Amino acid sequence: MAPHLRRTWAPRGQTPVLTQRGRSRRKVSVIAALTVSPRRKQVRSHFGFLPDANYDGEAILAFVKALARTVRAPIELVWDRLQAHHRGPVGAWLGRHRRVHAHLLPGYAPELNPVELIWGYAKMNPLANFAPTELRDLLKRTQQTARAIAHNQPLLRSFIKHGQLSLRLK
Repeated sequence: MAPHLRRTWAPRGQTPVLTQRGRSRRKVSVIAALTVSPRRKQVRSHFGFLPDANYDGEAILAFVKALARTVRAPIELVWDRLQAHHRGPVGAWLGRHRRVHAHLLPGYAPELNPVELIWGYAKMNPLANFAPTELRDLLKRTQQTARAIAHNQPLLRSFIKHGQLSLRLK
């Protein structure tokens, strides 16, 4: 639960101290999706959280199923090339559900992925220098950050506009 360090300010001679617990391997894994309405007037974010676990094929599939229940329109998933995104249970499910189509980004192209901008924003702004001592505190702050992002339409739109995909917003 080491913090993402960012520069800070303190009066001369008063070095800021960031207290943290010893090396803890506890974490919260987060998955996210951005959806653009068919009329391109609104961007929505969708998040999933797994404390002390990784997103494997089954967990990703649960997220995609929840997304498909929430979004009634056809879904175009744009993913990086993590194998769990398009193989195993996710690939099998996508093969049976024609309303959800997956598109893979080129090899290593985080600049094309708008969700990568969410992670950069969250780590450098609301979560910067946050050093929780308990996993529940990390989970709570991460969920609060996700809610704040979800309610900030200009920020969500900026992720779509600055991700270098050819998505146009009205």
